[in-house]
Amino acid sequence: MASYLRTLIDGVQYDVDFIKGHTLQPTWYKVFKIFLVMGILTLYWLFFGWTKTILFLVIFGILCLGIHMTYRIKTNRFTRTWLDFKVIADNEAVKYRRIGGYYYSAVFLSAIIAFGVNQL
Repeated sequence: MASYLRTLIDGVQYDVDFIKGHTLQPTWYKVFKIFLVMGILTLYWLFFGWTKTILFLVIFGILCLGIHMTYRIKTNRFTRTWLDFKVIADNEAVKYRRIGGYYYSAVFLSAIIAFGVNQL
């Protein structure tokens, strides 16, 4: 059990380090999306209350975790090109092109699904 926990913690740390340092989104957008998400959740709370907001957040989080893990597996821990995730080989370091339509479409679809399930 301890080895599984260590592997999980190492995996999460790897992903956190990747998310902090990637060039898939401009730095200003990484900061802006925090405020965007907080604003959307605030509006959701004002219209639907705490229970539905938390439920939406849980459903959306699970769906986005699925997207993240799919990209992580298909790109071999973000080292291989897949769909709109482009790895550019450089002599000095690995670089990435901006993430594209497939990823954002999946996130948008996840939000719609989470909203629909939440409102049932």
